[in-house]
Amino acid sequence: MSQHFLLSAKARTLSLVTVARMTDDQAHAAFVSIRWSDNGGEPYCPRCGCVALYVLATRKMWECKGCRKHFSVTSGTIFQSRKMAIRDILLAAAIFANGAKGHSALQLSRDLDCQYKTAYVMAHKLREAMGDQLAGSTVSGDVEIDGAYFGGYVKPANLKAHRVDRRLAMNATGKRKVVIVMRQRGGNALPFVAKLEASSVPTIVSHVAPGSVIYADDAAGWNPLHGKFVTKRINHSECYSDGEACTNGAESYFSRLRRAEIGTHHHIAGYLDAYAGEMAWRENARRVSNGEQFEMITNAALVHGVSAKWCGYWQRAQKAA
Repeated sequence: MSQHFLLSAKARTLSLVTVARMTDDQAHAAFVSIRWSDNGGEPYCPRCGCVALYVLATRKMWECKGCRKHFSVTSGTIFQSRKMAIRDILLAAAIFANGAKGHSALQLSRDLDCQYKTAYVMAHKLREAMGDQLAGSTVSGDVEIDGAYFGGYVKPANLKAHRVDRRLAMNATGKRKVVIVMRQRGGNALPFVAKLEASSVPTIVSHVAPGSVIYADDAAGWNPLHGKFVTKRINHSECYSDGEACTNGAESYFSRLRRAEIGTHHHIAGYLDAYAGEMAWRENARRVSNGEQFEMITNAALVHGVSAKWCGYWQRAQKAA
């Protein structure tokens, strides 16, 4: 019997020891080569694109001869205004890539010996960059559709007389949302967050190519899809696959997301879209080596612009308080 890919040497092309032993100069050179890989690793001005630069060696910065802008390797990226050393950022990306079911901010703070707040923002910046890779994507062909609800949990009271029916709207916390995943068979998973399954139909229609075949369960919310696509349904109370219709591929994605919630993060409802995007990225890259995943995550972060949500996150929270 052939060996599973994740157990093979091809899946292990990155060692955390190698990254941790980098000098500051080596880490900076690695960042430069990744960020400007489209120019053979040679830097150019992020404002005007000019390749004529002055090197400010003592500060590891450049000055553009065209617009006179000073910039560093992280200027204009999601890591702008960083205080963490370049090597530690690379190590954070490498550690994050190795987490098959995600990596918690608490564990990352211990791995990097930094404050929890620093690790929390770093992890969410990486998630934002990973999720952005899915923006604008579509699926086609045989597409499985499914939804799963997250958040809004109400802990049952000790005494039965004090317990409430959590299914009733009057007892809902308002945090309960549904993650919808569209998974192309033999292709990628594409998730998004909605209030209800029924309200997600317009988004599904806009992200599934015309002429595709939809596979879904027998939930009433999917009934409008019959007027848009060839739709095949499966009744899960009878079986998981009837030989023609099944949603096992979509369920595989939710299995990864549930394990991330239960075993790693515990509370994901606050930024459900970010965690859903991260797990879709991991599911899509599950047959890619950890070294390639590390390069993909780092490159995604360096081509991503400054994060409007996470740049100065804790400073804004303190002002609001």
